[in-house]
Amino acid sequence: MDRLRPRNRTQFSGFTNAEIEKMEKLLMESRERSLDREFCQSLASRFNRSSGRAGKPLVKGTEIQSWFQTRLQDLPEVPNNEPVSPKDIECKEGACSVEEDNDNEGEMIRDPSELEFEARSSKDGAWYDVEMFLAHRYLSTGEAEVRVRFVGFGAEEDEWVNIKKSVRERSIPLENSECSTLKVGDHVLCFQERRDQSIYYDAHIVEIQRRIHDIRGCRCLILIRYAHDNTEESVRLRRLCRRPRPRS
Repeated sequence: MDRLRPRNRTQFSGFTNAEIEKMEKLLMESRERSLDREFCQSLASRFNRSSGRAGKPLVKGTEIQSWFQTRLQDLPEVPNNEPVSPKDIECKEGACSVEEDNDNEGEMIRDPSELEFEARSSKDGAWYDVEMFLAHRYLSTGEAEVRVRFVGFGAEEDEWVNIKKSVRERSIPLENSECSTLKVGDHVLCFQERRDQSIYYDAHIVEIQRRIHDIRGCRCLILIRYAHDNTEESVRLRRLCRRPRPRS
């Protein structure tokens, strides 16, 4: 699914993947040192001398310090920041959890053709495809969270999300021939098109006006009600995705 998520980006976003991985590692090794001005300036000098920054703008120590400050705000009360493989995520009856005994720790999905999960952003309540799971942690409440990177967005848009409430198997776009399987009350994922944004929200079907298909495909009108604000809208089938069947 093509999911666009417009955001205001005020942070420096010119770090290379190698630089981000280095900073993530340093942050996990020493939280306190990461905010030291001299440490950040020294790290900036190292980045600027590296071959990976050739032809790119110079990094400032203040930009690195700002990056660390933002990351520190997201750190857990009870840390457990180990990489999470998609194979470690177990989903049953619509709820997901981290399986701790998996031997494939650290494996990440990067190929969009292999996408298996979607996550709900706390910033707008919409669902986005997950490119990779970066880490997991447990809060003092005992709840588990995973840090996700969304497809099409950089590290500055990474988020910690509740794995049980905000991670699930990827929704599946409906085909023209599948309109007959829909019924009132079904829960779906709907592509909401607005002047300023186009994103996916949870919804359920309120009414279906069956129409004869033509060369363009399904012409049925489906009245849905969005879960996040209870507004209603009539949409075509092409804007809907169905939820995968629950696994036993």
